Amino acid sequence: MSRRSSRPRRPAPAPAAPRRITPESPCPCGLPATCAACCGRLLTGAAAAPTCEALMRSRYTAFVLRDVGHLLRTWHPDTRPPSLDLDAAQRWTGLDILETTDGSAFHTTGTVTFRAHFTAGGRAGSLHERSRFVRHEGAWVYATADFAD
Repeated sequence: MSRRSSRPRRPAPAPAAPRRITPESPCPCGLPATCAACCGRLLTGAAAAPTCEALMRSRYTAFVLRDVGHLLRTWHPDTRPPSLDLDAAQRWTGLDILETTDGSAFHTTGTVTFRAHFTAGGRAGSLHERSRFVRHEGAWVYATADFAD
């Protein structure tokens, strides 16, 4: 016969809610602008990303806000998954752009190397990635990535 503990069980931690970002909030991508004046314009479709770095920053902001639509719209159709299932327990906490190669209005390809910081399950972590971007039908889109760590 097994003995049951009289200690009450701790409930599982609730998934982290996406950050409450308003148009007047600082942009999650880290640039010194409001979300509306920075990545918000790209997420709503009011503006197109002028550079691959701008697209990278908007995609990071989309992860913060869990905007799957923006992530899928800005993914090259040859490498885009049919859907995304974002981890509800993960909260993105900061973005460091480490290097950008090409990716301006004068290029058709570019790369952005970055480190994105997060917490998940009460533990801090980071994602170090070199993302490749290409122009598709005139717009910058995410194509592929190599993970550095």
